[in-house]
Amino acid sequence: MENFNQYDFSGKKALVRVDFNVPLKDGLVTDDTRIRAAIPTINHILDKGGTCILMSHLGRPDGREEKYSLAQVLTCLEGLLGQSVRFVNECVGPEVSEIASSLDSGEVLLLENLRFHKAEKAGDKEFAQQLASLGDVYVNDAFGTAHRAHASTAVIADYMDVKFPGLIMQNEVQSIEKVLRSPEHPFTAIVGGAKVSSKIAILENLIGKVDHLVVGGGMAYTFFKAAGGSVGNSLVEDDFLDQARALMENSKEKGTTIHLPEDSIAADAFSNDANVKTVDSSAIDDGWMGLDIGPKATAALSDIVKGSKTILWNGPMGVFEMEKFSQGTVVMAKAVAEATQHGAFSLVGGGDSVAAINKFGLADKVSYISTGGGAMLEYLEGITLPGIAAVMS
Repeated sequence: MENFNQYDFSGKKALVRVDFNVPLKDGLVTDDTRIRAAIPTINHILDKGGTCILMSHLGRPDGREEKYSLAQVLTCLEGLLGQSVRFVNECVGPEVSEIASSLDSGEVLLLENLRFHKAEKAGDKEFAQQLASLGDVYVNDAFGTAHRAHASTAVIADYMDVKFPGLIMQNEVQSIEKVLRSPEHPFTAIVGGAKVSSKIAILENLIGKVDHLVVGGGMAYTFFKAAGGSVGNSLVEDDFLDQARALMENSKEKGTTIHLPEDSIAADAFSNDANVKTVDSSAIDDGWMGLDIGPKATAALSDIVKGSKTILWNGPMGVFEMEKFSQGTVVMAKAVAEATQHGAFSLVGGGDSVAAINKFGLADKVSYISTGGGAMLEYLEGITLPGIAAVMS
């Protein structure tokens, strides 16, 4: 396979799948992280003499809905690129083909939201062919959608002779592969969040690979109940009690130590104004719920993280959006940053984990922040992602 970094884009029109699915308010981008991340790939193509035709989805529109128009990201994109960007309010058709064919080297064209067409999510071959006809080279730099076999993320590659993963995709794959295939030990995975059901496959895949598996957030209480503890009104998924027990047994056989939070910050309501108390995580009174890890757990778990050489973090330790229940996540974030400063490789992924790292001002203190939530989760589960397979086969 030819190398994206070495390829001569002179006179070539690069059709680049980006992930500009960004938050908006009053027509303005409120978080430009994903757009900013795509700039190096775009600039690389332009610097090599090419033209960029950018395509993305935004939100979940039902047909054409102007509130999901990608025209709203244009100002932000132009500011980050430092040049004007052309926009067309469609992504296929005669007008798009005409504009695309008229582009000169160094120009950038942004197509309208791909999901205005149901054919995009359906992985429609004819729609993919129409998109492919606009360019000479296909570059997939949308890791966040790599787990979707949509027309623009996977099917299109069948109709392009030259195809590459962009710089985001390369970095994402290299970082996750480094963690999963060649980690330096001790290797610690921190997995949090609300539900075991959304993370059970990841947990199963990590058993035997990691030395320490720290389980926090609401999902921890399913494990406590599975072990015979009392968890009050804490979030529990009764359908996953057997799997939690099996996971704990399997971890002993495969040499992975599962660490659950010894104590919790419990509240009598799911509110920042609730009454709170520190309790043993396996002895929570009825009417109370665990919403953050407690001080003993925070100290013990952060020490494990600080002593690690490889760290994977996916999911917060508590309801960090509420000030009363943010301390566990804050301390763990700082522990990850401290370990990184002392030479550990740290990979942070998943919407809430990234939000926490950004909220606490530690984004530049970790080794790599993944831009793909669902895609990273599936990769960690060991699933082959169609968007990656399409450009790396």
